[in-house]
Amino acid sequence: MPSLKEIKGRIASVKSTRKITSAMKMVASSKLHHAQVAIQNMLPYEELLEHILKSFLAAEADSQTIYDQERPVKRAALVVFSSNSSLCGGFNANIIKLMTHAVDEYAQTIGRDNVEVYPIGRKVYEKANKLGLKVQGEYSALADKPNVQQCIEIAMELGKKFAEGEIDKVELIYHHFKSAGSQVLTRKTFLPIDIEEELNADHERDLTSVIATKESQEYLKKRGEREHEQKQEEVKPLNDNFIVEPDMDTVLSQLVPKLAHLALYTALLDSNASEHAARMVAMQTATDNADELLRELNLQYNKSRQQAITSELLDIVGGSVNN
Repeated sequence: MPSLKEIKGRIASVKSTRKITSAMKMVASSKLHHAQVAIQNMLPYEELLEHILKSFLAAEADSQTIYDQERPVKRAALVVFSSNSSLCGGFNANIIKLMTHAVDEYAQTIGRDNVEVYPIGRKVYEKANKLGLKVQGEYSALADKPNVQQCIEIAMELGKKFAEGEIDKVELIYHHFKSAGSQVLTRKTFLPIDIEEELNADHERDLTSVIATKESQEYLKKRGEREHEQKQEEVKPLNDNFIVEPDMDTVLSQLVPKLAHLALYTALLDSNASEHAARMVAMQTATDNADELLRELNLQYNKSRQQAITSELLDIVGGSVNN
């Protein structure tokens, strides 16, 4: 059995670690709130762009652009979103695992040398280099500070390569942020862009809470549905009587790339929010484990101290009887 001094030292060590995990949980919670605000600021643009494109597609079902034409895949690119730091549970491990699986799939058909990786986040950048993959650039700064302009530059580079035939398919690998307690690992096609699928994508997100318990999530989800129904009754429909100049194909050739830019930026915001949510949950779990460990250590310390006191009393009583 460890001595009282050893138990006391371990209690002090666990308390010190608990302070760190608790502080990191609060920091992650604050960053998650800012990430949710960034997604909320992006949503009005997303909703209006989707409304316009759906209206155009309903009017001209046969309209096509170069970005939605499928062709045999000879070269592919993966845009993979991870974090720059760790201590966020299985967030990075799951992303790397899915990226490795995707590379292995392409390796069987087109070979590893024909797969390019665009790593957004230091963790995936280091892993891709370690695996010997063809890495195109290093975008670690985006993982900490999402920037729409840099996302547009990456999307334009990918679009140019796709249009010139250097790449036949581009995929995004990231975590879709549904709520503070749920982040869905996602792998979806970026190019060629499926306009119908992109417009009907899963946009369900809880951007009102940083609480990760199941009960609170159910309550907030039901409350959000009621508020959404009330807003729908108040909102007036947009005027869909658009005048298109010079023609539908030309307008779509401008709007579809904007939808691609938005898809890349949305994936970055989702990944950023998911990272902070995963870190918040991981640090909360670590704090709870530290509390449980402290409870057990305090109980063990009290038992050992009581045992030591009892032994001393028995020695005193035994000495008195002998005298």
